[in-house]
Amino acid sequence: MTGRIVLAATPIGNVDDASPRLREALETAEIVAAEDTRRVRDLATRLGIRIGGSVVAHHDHNEAASAAELVARARDGAMIVVVSDAGMPAVSDPGFRVVEAAVREGVEVTVLPGPSAALAALALSGLPTDRFCFEGFLPRRPGERSARLASLALEERTMLFFEAPHRLAATLAAMGETLGADRPAAVSREITKTYEETRRGTLGELAAWAGEKEPRGEIVVTVAGRAAAALTVEALVAEVLARVATGERAKSAVADVAATAGVPSRELYAAVLAARDATA
Repeated sequence: MTGRIVLAATPIGNVDDASPRLREALETAEIVAAEDTRRVRDLATRLGIRIGGSVVAHHDHNEAASAAELVARARDGAMIVVVSDAGMPAVSDPGFRVVEAAVREGVEVTVLPGPSAALAALALSGLPTDRFCFEGFLPRRPGERSARLASLALEERTMLFFEAPHRLAATLAAMGETLGADRPAAVSREITKTYEETRRGTLGELAAWAGEKEPRGEIVVTVAGRAAAALTVEALVAEVLARVATGERAKSAVADVAATAGVPSRELYAAVLAARDATA
């Protein structure tokens, strides 16, 4: 009899957000695969339940080998519950590889939905929610971070990012430099916890706030997409030059930006050359 893999969302702060289905799954699963075995045991204690099966580690450092073992156990009939430290597994947390392996092996995968820091922050931001994209953590190195942000300069959807408290001010400042200091944004921290807070303003204002006193807790940054009216030749040229400054070839950057904006690459390339000559 074939078992299954169950992706189970856990509370991101308030333990009362745990669903009855999560409680039942932790009590009845043959195996609970956890990002941190101590944290899932602590969660069970706070929920007043007992984990019925074995608890195994499933984290970034062992995910590939662990995924194969978990899928093999599910294929033999076991019910495997996969949890991360907080929120939904596989979304910026371990879990993707086990789902990938299960799909490949024909093992059933299901989900116990629940809290999501990214979606909660989006709802709290006051920014458009009809179209959005999740970018997770930006690269830590300034050059790589700038390159990633440059690739998002023409993004029209609301963007969601995770960030660590000690890097928040620098990240907001880099966003302001690339996306515009007047771009609307929001910073949400400690969602569902005692000191939950959402700050709204421009990237410039939020960078100044974060620089004055380092905010604590788990943080989600929500940034408005580019306004349609902002699509000008000057904006496209600035986007190309920003990408070239990070090391990308001019022709490659022009081709990508032109394709995204729906403009002729030859005309954009000529405008870029003209801008270079004007500043030479």
